Amino acid sequence: MVKFQIEDRGVRDGRVLAAMREVPRHELVPANVRAMAYWDTPLPIGLEQTISQPYIVAYMTQALGLRGHERVLEIGTGSGYQAAVLSRLVPQVYTIEILCQLADRARADLTRLGYDNVNVRCGDGYLGWPERAPFDAIIVTAAPPTIPAPLIEQLAVGGTMVLPVGEGFQKLVLVRKGADGVVTRDLIPVSFVPMTGPLGSQTPTPQQESDE
Repeated sequence: MVKFQIEDRGVRDGRVLAAMREVPRHELVPANVRAMAYWDTPLPIGLEQTISQPYIVAYMTQALGLRGHERVLEIGTGSGYQAAVLSRLVPQVYTIEILCQLADRARADLTRLGYDNVNVRCGDGYLGWPERAPFDAIIVTAAPPTIPAPLIEQLAVGGTMVLPVGEGFQKLVLVRKGADGVVTRDLIPVSFVPMTGPLGSQTPTPQQESDE
């Protein structure tokens, strides 16, 4: 997976590649798709949600430019796989999932696998996690129509965010926040499930969290 799907397609960050090799992807997908865990494809994880293909996970993680000291926020926990990869790169990961059933399952799987520096909350990711802000890096794994203002506010000066943006046609966008404002750069076309919440079609579920 790492050699042919990720490294040979341009991901060169050695720490990211090592994390992708270390995290057992098959342990973080449902049993009915476990045989396909290392295929170069997104997979269904229930409740009309998916886990991104390995290349996209690695590409987005590399785009954050993590050096090892950052506090990272993930929006869209899903199966917990992206959070597990991030947990091998930084001291603390905070991740939010709007569907409590997925949040509970991801929390249980991450705990079972020993990823004890991942904090999982069930809540509306569009609003971020203000009481834990600012974040040095933010990664979003569901597509809002525009970049959420609360996430820009919670991004530290000097920080980086990567997220899919758009309805229908989507593009991956890199956001850098400086002292003088925010600069964005389009990366690649992508296809993610839409972000739900105030700009989506679902009503947010009550917030629950685990701060460990």
